[in-house]
Amino acid sequence: ERCDTNPIVFVILSFRRNQSLHGPSPVTTFGPKACMLQNPHAVMHIQDPASQRLTWNKPPKSVLVIKKIRDASLLEPFKELCMFLTEVKNLIVYVEKKVLEDPAISGDENFGAITKKFCTFREDLDDISNRVDFIICLGGDGTLLYASSLFQESVPPVMAFHLGSLGFLTPFKFDTYQSQVTQIIEGNAAIVLRSRLRVRVLKENWEKKARVDEKGIILTNGDNESSRKAMQYQVLNEVVVDRGPSSYLSNVDLFLDGHLITTVQGDGVIVSTPTGSTAYAVAAGASMIHPNVPAIMITPICPHSLSFRPIVVPAGVELKIMLSRDARNTAWVSFDGRKRQEICHGDSITITTSCFPVPSICFRDPVNDWFESLAQCLHWNVRKKQNYLSSEDEEF
Repeated sequence: ERCDTNPIVFVILSFRRNQSLHGPSPVTTFGPKACMLQNPHAVMHIQDPASQRLTWNKPPKSVLVIKKIRDASLLEPFKELCMFLTEVKNLIVYVEKKVLEDPAISGDENFGAITKKFCTFREDLDDISNRVDFIICLGGDGTLLYASSLFQESVPPVMAFHLGSLGFLTPFKFDTYQSQVTQIIEGNAAIVLRSRLRVRVLKENWEKKARVDEKGIILTNGDNESSRKAMQYQVLNEVVVDRGPSSYLSNVDLFLDGHLITTVQGDGVIVSTPTGSTAYAVAAGASMIHPNVPAIMITPICPHSLSFRPIVVPAGVELKIMLSRDARNTAWVSFDGRKRQEICHGDSITITTSCFPVPSICFRDPVNDWFESLAQCLHWNVRKKQNYLSSEDEEF
């Protein structure tokens, strides 16, 4: 729960429109006697993207500023933004401790007076989930992924400035940051809810337990005993399972809601969100999915099969990945390119859609921003136009 002194982050306003981008709600009665069984435990609610607007129950008081590390070009924008937030907007600014340890920042005496007002934290050590009202990212797409990793449950709204290389997820330009930040503080913005994956890794740890008598004398070397270790992650882009340094094919079984659907034989498999569909997945031949579409994408990496195409499954399913019994080697898994670890026989990776999305603030709206990114960042469908055919040309 949030402290009484802090505002509740945001809610979603509903606006009337004549046509939903998700299409009409389906009729659930079929003929005179049949109907769909109502499920009171349904977890998914599809909302029209045009109705997703940011608002505040109380004025925001704190902001987390995330800056790309070791990038000299971001020093001046970072300092300028922090001074504006602190001195003009009177916000409590949270900054990661290692950012302030940069000599270019710690050695700046003029900026030092401002940094004394900052609240600092350390990744994996300090919990700031109930202290931050919104987030500002300075950098590329990686800064947004990093911001997501800091919040394993509810995520504050994220405003991302394009100061990196690609910038598919960072729609804002820094030139007019003052007016744009002011609009966000006033609650005048559209948001897109970027779904995340809830990933649970269960590792089987085998240890040899020696048998010891009452006097402490070792009787036998003992038998192998197993203990399970579980880890959980929230993933914004994708979970990647690959063959690691081995020269053999990866050989992993893929289950959907407890049923074995296929065995992946190739370099690996990508399980991605719609947001992640324009990242590693699209490079591996997948389709691009708008972030408002409730789905999970499964994309093989260089499969040793001509018929293994990427597939899209409903967001509510539960996927499970395990090494096949006859796999010649272990596999490796990473989450948004981080926390890379080895997967051995007996280990399992369970994946489903998380109920904690990332509310990403839009420059215009969810649809226009997405197509703008496709055109500007990926040069989608860029082609020299066909020449006009004149009447004289038609005669030939």
